[in-house]
Amino acid sequence: MTASLNLRQNKLLAALPDVELLGLEPDLEGVELHRGQALYESGTTISYVYFPTTAFVSTVYELEDGALGETAVVGAEAWSASPRSWGVTPGLAALSC
Repeated sequence: MTASLNLRQNKLLAALPDVELLGLEPDLEGVELHRGQALYESGTTISYVYFPTTAFVSTVYELEDGALGETAVVGAEAWSASPRSWGVTPGLAALSC
């Protein structure tokens, strides 16, 4: 489901000069996410980058004993992309909102 899009709600996007933000706008779309929804899972190709506006996104990984560990949390001040960009070992990372 497409959500209303206000690019300036994300502080990273809001910090861009108007001309730069307008250049990105055609490639951005608002999406409605639900609590617990997986955005990325280990072993999958990352196709999208998320710029949270009204939510937090957590990076979690599963330990050998099945326990989950949270490695990072971002909100409207940042972006979420490949867990590899955050220094998380590929194959262990998953993001959920």
